[in-house]
Amino acid sequence: MPRTFIVANPTSGRGKGTRMIPIIKRLMNLNQLDFSLEITERPWHAVELTRQAVSQGYDYVVAAGGDGTINEVLNGLLQAQEAGMGNPALGVLSVGRGNDFAYSMGIPLSLEESIHALAVGKTHPVDVGRLKGGLFPQGRIFGNGVGIGFDAVVGFESVKLAPLSGFVSYLIAALKTIVLYYHAPKIRIELDDETITQPSLMVSIMNGRRMGGGFYMTPESLSNDGYFDLCIAGDVNRFEIFKIMLRFMRGNQKGHPAIQFRRSRHVTVTALNGSLPAHADGEMMALDANCLEMEVLPHTIDLVLNPKEES
Repeated sequence: MPRTFIVANPTSGRGKGTRMIPIIKRLMNLNQLDFSLEITERPWHAVELTRQAVSQGYDYVVAAGGDGTINEVLNGLLQAQEAGMGNPALGVLSVGRGNDFAYSMGIPLSLEESIHALAVGKTHPVDVGRLKGGLFPQGRIFGNGVGIGFDAVVGFESVKLAPLSGFVSYLIAALKTIVLYYHAPKIRIELDDETITQPSLMVSIMNGRRMGGGFYMTPESLSNDGYFDLCIAGDVNRFEIFKIMLRFMRGNQKGHPAIQFRRSRHVTVTALNGSLPAHADGEMMALDANCLEMEVLPHTIDLVLNPKEES
């Protein structure tokens, strides 16, 4: 029987993580799974716990939390992998606010279904990305995507809306950000075989499909094709930002004159004026970076597969 190590974040989902821990333990026992569970106590603790789990030979490392917890576990797995410590599969128990990674990867959002997936034990390889620059010049791994510009500011503002959670907090933060942040700095976007130089309100570099719990940045992207999918929004006025935001909620922004889509294995974004606020998987990467570099790492992580998604 596979040995499973669960990294549980009690603060995920505005405290939902704490309430879910006894339920997770009960369901794991009901499925007769061999597991240990540790609770994170501080930022980056999930990275330490993940490396510890790999060193102890666990077969699965499971992130019980939101996108931020998954991001830390991913970084722990890559650190352990690059140190030659081992390569256990990643599992996810979704108890966060947005749960965009889980949605994008086809992971069930209910605890019952996701723990059943652990019991079945099917995995498949997925890509991850590495970002360098801003607060992480040495690099940080991400699983779902990077948001630069408007999208990043929305994420920063949503964190301030403590009483709210999930998509509602992102929506209110987006409306607030339209007022606070609408100027599009001139940037240079260097791709595998093309360079784009223009004022850009927002650049989304996606491995997954969705951000903010309900904004479909790149609805057609695949997490195992070895490429990022990019959505680039040009310079528009405040009213047009609102209309574009509605399109992102439906995922039908394709065809709008201010929106471009691209695919690339490597992406470098440089501010030619102004600066670059950025997040990765909802975690702050930069407030005022000048240059950010991203590369895709194909088929780097084995992800526990929802049995219903198996082809």
